[in-house]
Amino acid sequence: MRKTLMSLLAAAALAAPGISVADPTDLQAMQDADRAAFRAEVRAYLLDNPEVIMEAIQILEQRRAVAAQQADKQLIQTHAAALYDDGFSYVGGNPEGDITVVEFLDYRCGFCKRAHPIVEELLDRDPNVRLIVKEFPILGPASVSAGKIALAALDVDRTKYSELNDALMTYPGNVTEQVAYRIAGDVGYDIAALKTRAAEEEIDDRLQRNYQLAQALGVQGTPAFVVGSEVIRGFLPIDEMLAAVEDARREAN
Repeated sequence: MRKTLMSLLAAAALAAPGISVADPTDLQAMQDADRAAFRAEVRAYLLDNPEVIMEAIQILEQRRAVAAQQADKQLIQTHAAALYDDGFSYVGGNPEGDITVVEFLDYRCGFCKRAHPIVEELLDRDPNVRLIVKEFPILGPASVSAGKIALAALDVDRTKYSELNDALMTYPGNVTEQVAYRIAGDVGYDIAALKTRAAEEEIDDRLQRNYQLAQALGVQGTPAFVVGSEVIRGFLPIDEMLAAVEDARREAN
C-alpha cells in the first residue's frame, strides 16, 4: 500500500504547478508554499479518484492474507511433532491417509457441536483423510473436566473413544463432569478406572501441552483445524472443508 500511495503522491506532485523538487514525495525538501500546494493536489486527486484508496486497501489486505498464510505454514512446520505425533491424541479416519486434519475441540462448545457432523461427513466422503483430535477445553471448569475424561478414556480403552467423542458432541444438554462420566458409562467405560486416570498428573500435563500448542499456533477459540499448511480458526461448510483437503493434497504433491 505504501508503494501505491507513494506513486499516487508523486503523480499528484508532478501535476501540481510550481513544485520542482527532485523527489516530489519528499515533503521535507519542499518550501512551505510547495508543501501546501502538494497537499492540496493530493487531496483533490483523492476526492476525484476515491477508488484508488479502495484499490490500495485491497492490495494491503491481499498482502496481509498472504503473509498470514506463510506465517501459519511456518508455525505448522515448526510444531509438526506436537501436531501429528504427540503419542497420546486420538487418531481416527484413515490412520494411513495422505492428508491429516487436526481438530481442536471443546465438548461444551456449540460451534464444535455444529462442526461435528461436518467432520463426520468429511471422513465419509474422503476415505484418505487422517483425523487427529486435540482436547482443547476452554469454556470453564466443566469443559476441563470433560477434556480430562476424554484424555483418560484414550488410555483406559482407546477403542471406545470414537463412540465417547460422538456421544459427548451430540449430547443435547449441558456437558458437566457428572454428565460426561454418565455418558462414558453408557459407552461402556469402567468409571472407577476412568476417574483414577483422569485425576493423574500426566493427564493434566497432556492438557497443558495442548494449550501450549494452540497458543503457539494462534488458536484462541474452538473449533479450529489444521489442514495441510493452513490453520482454520472456526469451522467451514462441508464443501469448503473438502476443498481445503484437496488444496492440501495438491500442495503435498
